[in-house]
Amino acid sequence: METSAIEELIKAGLPEAQVTVSGDGRHFEAAVVSPAFEGKSLIQRHRMVLATVQAQIASDELHALSITSAKTPAEAG
Repeated sequence: METSAIEELIKAGLPEAQVTVSGDGRHFEAAVVSPAFEGKSLIQRHRMVLATVQAQIASDELHALSITSAKTPAEAG
């Protein structure tokens, strides 16, 4: 799976998100900044991001996604 495809999936699930994804084709890392994270705990934010790629994880098209950061625009500064 390409990093750009993962970025698009996350952006589709979290409109207005700024997403950066890196990885080796099977294991990826994502940094996400989204206004949708406002008022959410860190675990809720991670679950929101993972929900956007759940189908790809379930099918093993995407083996692993680590979320390196999940911030609101204010937190990202």
